[in-house]
Amino acid sequence: MQKRQLGNTDMLITPIGFGSWAIGGGDWAYAWGPQDDGDAIDAIGKAVELGMNWIDTAAVYGLGHSEELVGRAVSGMRVRPYIFTKCSLVWDGNRQVSGSLKAGSVRRECEASLKRLGVDSIDLYQVHWPNPEEDIEEGWEEMARLQEEGLVRHIGVSNFNVSQLKRAISIAPVASLQPPYSMLRPAIEKEILPFCLERNIGVIVYSPMLSGMLSGSMTRERAAAFPPDDWRRNNKEFQEPRLSRNLELAGLLQRIGKPHGCSAGEVAIAWTLRHPAVTGAIVGGRSAGQVAGVAGAAELRLRSEELDEIKTFIDGMPA
Repeated sequence: MQKRQLGNTDMLITPIGFGSWAIGGGDWAYAWGPQDDGDAIDAIGKAVELGMNWIDTAAVYGLGHSEELVGRAVSGMRVRPYIFTKCSLVWDGNRQVSGSLKAGSVRRECEASLKRLGVDSIDLYQVHWPNPEEDIEEGWEEMARLQEEGLVRHIGVSNFNVSQLKRAISIAPVASLQPPYSMLRPAIEKEILPFCLERNIGVIVYSPMLSGMLSGSMTRERAAAFPPDDWRRNNKEFQEPRLSRNLELAGLLQRIGKPHGCSAGEVAIAWTLRHPAVTGAIVGGRSAGQVAGVAGAAELRLRSEELDEIKTFIDGMPA
């Protein structure tokens, strides 16, 4: 896979990286249902085998379990991929998640992540959410201190708007932003992506397939059968009246992908990568097979007439 420089860092990353939200397992607020640990580790191995050179995780995914699995998966690798993780979402003894950007909390989270991942330094450490917003400056100052001490190599943010980015930049440079971006969630094109492009802030987008909706493997029956602890069970995109229209869009992407030998999901991912401000896309996978089914997105270049066809369909969708 060809590589792209991530913002102002020295890291050259592949257009797609492995996302480890879903492999964290069940029994927490934003779980994707049960997950086999062996399948998860195989998925990470397949991603690296196919050329992906970065893994994105977070402390809160599976309440620490995702980071543990990433640590296990990379421990025996001769060439270790870059590891990106996040802080600011913490949990208590009852597994209840809340936000914290207090300096002491950020430092404790970093130390715990280093231990779970089994590394001496985190390649990219990100503020997961800008909450509580009044503590952005305190949290970002501590992120900068962690970088100065070498516990993390680069620091970035996730889910920040332009105003919040400016507040962070006034304290220390922001290496990257991680926002949601897909055909069905294009809002960042208006202000956030142009700002990042102008300021040389790397952008790694998440949910390019809208949490599996545009993967090509989603069906009405599958959406109806989500397990009780799959957070998508209560997401409006997986319910009528949006579900039918979204599945129609997935069908269009399937037809566009077929001549390229690509899946609907690969078309959806490639669509996000077409934007000049986007450095890379986070692609989740719960098994080696799922990972193999999206790897082609890195090399797929959609033609102008295909992009126009997608735009026409989306413009005709209800708001």
